[in-house]
Order: sequence, then C-alpha cells, then structure tokens
Amino acid sequence: MKVLKFGGTSVGSAARMKEVAKLVCDGERKIVVLSAMSGTTNSLVEISDYFYKGNTSGALEKINSLEQKYIATIAELFSTDKYRNECAGIVRSHFEYIRSFSKSVFTLFEEKAILAQGELLSTAMFHLHLLETGHNSALIPALDYMRINKNAEPDTAYIAEHLPKLLEANGKAEILITQGYICRNFYGEIDNLQRGGSDYSASLIGAAIHAEEIQIWTDIDGMHNNDPRVVDDTKPVRLLHFEEAAELAYFGAKILHPTCILPAKLNNIPVRLLNTMDPSAPGTLISNRMGTGKIEAVAAKDNITAIKIKSGRMLLAYGFLRKVFEIFESYRTSIDMITTSEVGVSVTIDNTKHLDEIVNDLKKFGTVTVDSNMVIVCVVGDMPYENVGFQAQVVNALKDIPIRMVSYGGSNYNISFLIKAEDKVRALKALSKELF
Repeated sequence: MKVLKFGGTSVGSAARMKEVAKLVCDGERKIVVLSAMSGTTNSLVEISDYFYKGNTSGALEKINSLEQKYIATIAELFSTDKYRNECAGIVRSHFEYIRSFSKSVFTLFEEKAILAQGELLSTAMFHLHLLETGHNSALIPALDYMRINKNAEPDTAYIAEHLPKLLEANGKAEILITQGYICRNFYGEIDNLQRGGSDYSASLIGAAIHAEEIQIWTDIDGMHNNDPRVVDDTKPVRLLHFEEAAELAYFGAKILHPTCILPAKLNNIPVRLLNTMDPSAPGTLISNRMGTGKIEAVAAKDNITAIKIKSGRMLLAYGFLRKVFEIFESYRTSIDMITTSEVGVSVTIDNTKHLDEIVNDLKKFGTVTVDSNMVIVCVVGDMPYENVGFQAQVVNALKDIPIRMVSYGGSNYNISFLIKAEDKVRALKALSKELF
C-alpha cells in the first residue's frame, strides 16, 4: 500500500480538491494524508493570538471570515444538496467549537485544539466529496492512532499497534483518508507534530504499515538543484539518497520537512516528491540508493546568527567545548555549524530567542562576537574526501564571495558556507553556473 500526502496548496480550493480526488481514485487501495487548506493554519494561529490577548471580538471576527471561506468552498465542491448540507453542518460544528474558547481561560492546550481544526475540516470535506462522486472512502482519525511521548517524540510502537487495527476495521474502503500534523500527546491531549508535520505524519504512517512508497505531493516538480525563486533554469533532481535529501531539507529546501526523512530511511521506504499541478512529471525519488561522484543540489538557510567565542584559555584546555555546548543546551538552542581553532570556536544558530542570555553566559569563557543576518549555503552530493576535486570546484565558484565560516567533513554529503545575506543570491547563481 502507498501513502500519499497532499499539502495545503494541493487542497487549497474546491478545484484543487477535485483534482486530488482524480489523482487518488485509480483503483488502488491507499492512505491519503491531508494538510489543512492553505492559509487556514495561519488564520487559526492569528485567532489563537487574539484569544491569548483577551480580544474576543477580534477573534470572533477572524473566525467569521475564515468560516465564510469554507462556506464558499462547500458551494463549489458539492453538486447535491444532500452532501452540501451534510458538509455545511460539519463545518459549522467545527467553527462553533472554535468560538467556544471565547468563554474560557485560553492556554497552550486550547491553542493546540484550535490548530487541529484545519486538518479535521479538510479531511471531512474531501471524504464527503469522494462519497458524493461514488468512491469507497473511509475517514481514519489521526487522533485515534498518532501519539507523541513525554519527550514530544512520536510513539512509534503505539502508532504501529493502533493504525493497522483502524485500517482493518475499514477493510472495504479503497481510499483511507487521515489528517497530517495533528496527534495526541502522552496525556491524551490534542497536540501536533509542529509546523510542516504533515510530511512527518506521512512518513510515520508509511513506517507503521511498511508502505510500498510514500508520496509527498506539493506544487513543485520535485526537489530542485537550486532555489528556483532566485536562480533561473533550475532543474529537478531525479534521484537523491536519504542523507542528501535530509541535508537539503534542513538547509533550506522547503519542499520537504527535515523530520520526514528518518522513519522512511530506517524502514527503507522510498519517498517520491511529486507535483499536483503537473502529475505526469517524474519528480524526485529519495531512497537508500546513492549516485556516486556527483554534486546534486544547492540550498540556502536564511536568518542565521554566528557567534564566535575567543579565549586564550582554550589552548590545550579539555572540557572547553563541553562548557560552551552546555550553555546552548540549557537554553534549548540547537547549533547548525561549528568550526574550531586553538584559540576560539565559532557556531551558528537560527533561533535567537535566548541570544542575549547565551552571549552573557559565553562571556564567562572569553570574548564573544555576534554576526547577524547571515545565510548558510549548503552544497550536497557524493563528496567523501577521497573524491578529490569537488571541494576545489565549490570553493572556486565562491572565490568572489566573502566567507565567514566553512564546514566540511561532518558528513560525506555536504559542504556548508556561512556568508552575509546580501551575498546569498550572488553565491547561489555562481554555484549554479560552476556546478550545473
């Protein structure tokens, strides 16, 4: 069985939902994972913000506006009064549920319950559309099987135990529809897998049922070899290794959520990235197969901050790096890149929430310098050190770009450079010209 995930843009209107229905109804049994309609989650975040601030009238105004969008979608999606009225009733109940939070104390728990409504709405509408068009569809609630543990990590044993039972209970259904992103936590409360988590949902589902293939459908023809928003004539990469895809996803390739890779990789399930706007395009296939001796793609990660700690005491001092890393750990701030010398260490972060506290603590160990508004440019491919020449080719492409940091050797799949944001476009174009 295959698992097909469709993002918010793919189900962002009645017309798009109808196209997705044509794609999935091909006679093969499959699981279809849906995100919320595009723009919905952002609206729900905004509604929650109004509730947090105690501005009930502002929240209700936004709720009414969002509900009108769904009412208009229902009018276009359904052709019979029976299903149109049934869907309208379901949508109405969800929005009444959201409105009910105006009468209670609003916390993070209530916000997560509100954020779950987007996926619950899109899957209910899509399920009813399939029924109206004569297809055998079943709705499998993610809240009945998708769970995270005390550490907010997926409880894979729980998922693998409960999901097959639900599939078996709906054994006659051809299309099994479920929600991405949402789950329950260890205590049974509504929670989520964080933004972009629908990719993660699809991968976890695929791993739990030992799927034949996981397909991620978006509005882009696979993962491109550079950023098509700033570089002309980019091309989809047809084959990628899981490690290469993980590097690209982490360092800026927005088409795929970085967390999606691991469950599929561990269970040796290929992931195919496809385009709902052009279903016949081959897209990108990600698997454990490695193309040898080739640079595959370039990605860039914005909004990076570099921190340099310079200390004469670092010379020959064991334990220095541990103390530095413990500071970042205490503020739950992850490090992207790291370079060291005898007298200092430089690291990069993309979360500056606790930057002032981190810098203040680091000053106990040396002189601290902070460079903001930086970008990490990542070049990905088969690049172990034995494959001579690739490193020189990449560096040569950036010979006119000021480089703040270089990271190489952490894996056999990437070389990363830290540059100023103002040099990003020039660097990406130079790499495309030299490498591709």
